Amino acid sequence: MFQPLEWFIGLRYLRSRRRRGVVSFMSTASLIGIALGVAALIIILSVMNGLETETRTRLLSVNAHATISSRAGIADWRAWAARLKDAPGVTGVAPYVAIEGMLAAGTNLRPVLVRGVEPDAERAVSEIERELVTGSLAELAPGAHRMLLGRVLARGLGVDVDDTVTLLVPRASEGRVLPRYAAFTVAGVFEAGIQDNDSRLAFIDLEDASELKGLRGAAEGVAIRLANPLEESALPPDLKYSDWAEDHRNLFTAIHIEKVMMRIILMFIVAVAAFNIVASLMMVVIDKQKDIAILRTCGLEPGRVARIFLVQGAMIGLVGTLAGIALGVVCSLNIHVIVPWLEDTFHFKIMPGDVYYVTQIPSEVHLFDVLTIPAAAFLVALLATLYPARRAAAVAPAVALRYD
Repeated sequence: MFQPLEWFIGLRYLRSRRRRGVVSFMSTASLIGIALGVAALIIILSVMNGLETETRTRLLSVNAHATISSRAGIADWRAWAARLKDAPGVTGVAPYVAIEGMLAAGTNLRPVLVRGVEPDAERAVSEIERELVTGSLAELAPGAHRMLLGRVLARGLGVDVDDTVTLLVPRASEGRVLPRYAAFTVAGVFEAGIQDNDSRLAFIDLEDASELKGLRGAAEGVAIRLANPLEESALPPDLKYSDWAEDHRNLFTAIHIEKVMMRIILMFIVAVAAFNIVASLMMVVIDKQKDIAILRTCGLEPGRVARIFLVQGAMIGLVGTLAGIALGVVCSLNIHVIVPWLEDTFHFKIMPGDVYYVTQIPSEVHLFDVLTIPAAAFLVALLATLYPARRAAAVAPAVALRYD
């Protein structure tokens, strides 16, 4: 098959069995380094994508996608619900009251965020009932003074179902802040899988919460569930609302920063491999000076000589990149098989259940990562070939053949 001369010679140098052992080893090390760097980036970013999705899913299981609130309270929340249900993408609306206070049980005291909800409406905006370990959302009846607690919060208070806890709520009265007490019976325990929710969140009936906060039966706000929480809300523009992304901006900003930093750190593996490409190609240039001189005397231009070594570096980068893509994607798609095998083989737990809520490492391969990471690695490999190629093009035939 016809090949340009530069490709023919460059590929022949790569396949040559007479190349020095050190040069061949460094080229192989460069290829393996690029493959490992690309694979590591794809695997780690896929795991972080999976953890981000898992965190978002668990976060939204007990939190609404958006909220509209008023300090004065919303007396007729059903009128608001009827208006909001007509907005595109809205699938559920429910009233709520949020109270910050302290929960006491015996000598144990814990901070708590109490959310007053209307059980039937709450099912349309959250999946709290699915997260219940014991109890039912239907037990939150007006005047019953029953409460659902997060698992970590219940354990910290040392209480279980049917135990009594005391809620302390600060109330401003005549310029003074006085605590208000209310006793509640634990009706159930939920486990949402998010530390903040399981250690600080509790649910009571909407009317009980409204009375405690002094709203006289009114709701503090309206919680909204959207068909697609990742898309921009299409709520009426005259309403002021906050969505879940704004409320938890710090969490997802931290995850984004971690992903960026992991990209930068792991690209150093590719950079080390690129330095090996420079070293191996420089050794080839030194070893092949006589061949270069002969080619130059036969009329080969310096630019075409440089392209011979560009071909070598490009092939090392291309093969390493393709191998890294294959290894990274296969490992990412089978992480649920690889991790248990590693744990059984080496007798350790990567994510023990008593420390982490996510005991199985999730993985989510994104096409953007699979395309951009190898492209960046291949570009680094190409840049690494420029200096050796220029040195090869600058070889003077007379000097190289002086003693032959």
